[in-house]
Amino acid sequence: MNDITMLLAADKYIRLALEEDINCEDVTTNSVMPQYKKGEVQLICKEDGVIAGLLVFERVFTMLDSKTEIVFEVEDGDYVKKGQLLATITGDIRVLLSGERTALNFLQRMSGIATYTNKVVKLLEGSNTTLLDTRKTTPCMRIFEKYAVKVGGGSNHRYNLSDGILLKDNHIDAAGGVKQAIEAAQKYAPFVRKIEVETENLDMVREAVEAGADIIMLDNMTPQEMEEAVKLIDGRAKTECSGNVTKENIKRITQIGVDYVSSGALTHSAPILDVSMKHLRVVE
Repeated sequence: MNDITMLLAADKYIRLALEEDINCEDVTTNSVMPQYKKGEVQLICKEDGVIAGLLVFERVFTMLDSKTEIVFEVEDGDYVKKGQLLATITGDIRVLLSGERTALNFLQRMSGIATYTNKVVKLLEGSNTTLLDTRKTTPCMRIFEKYAVKVGGGSNHRYNLSDGILLKDNHIDAAGGVKQAIEAAQKYAPFVRKIEVETENLDMVREAVEAGADIIMLDNMTPQEMEEAVKLIDGRAKTECSGNVTKENIKRITQIGVDYVSSGALTHSAPILDVSMKHLRVVE
């Protein structure tokens, strides 16, 4: 997912966020600024991290007023420092005030995810393991959060349920077993679709290999169990480790030699990166 792909789908969600915050009018702004005045405000970083979501930040303001101008000093993916000037926004003061919180909410959330992801990616340096996100995203924020993972150096797992086959525990129970679930998927899905299956023990791993799974997820296994599973699979399928993966324990996991490690924490537990709009002034 790149910035173009993200922006193509972003407008409806940005509009919903604005409508959530301004369902009738911005009473406070209209009280102090009843008429047009041109203004300028600075976007300042308040802590170190990786910036992500600048185009979304900009779109919030241009959606309110296409004449809003933003001059960025950084790009998505840049490492920014506390106190650094990130951008200067110029336009109708009413727009700057009314769009401020929504624009910052997107930017802070996306930058926080990119920062957290970047820290985890650095822990994988020197290994052959790829870091993946999951579908554990905030409702209606997935397009932004998965983009932020990419900016931080991670990779995207499937985007949604239409994007790939992942046979989880309840799918396996519904089908009657690992073998039955894989065979059903092989019959139903186009041959270009890879089939991934979630396994919880070595018996399930063995069954998944024999049934021809393309990717085998080792879910919530101990490091010792994962080591045995990787040996059992022996290159006959790609391997993915999942379940309570955080930056605190990921190094031990990757030493086992799995191909992928997926972490819901990238999107559901990353703290925001604090940024702020400051020094608003009227300009002629």
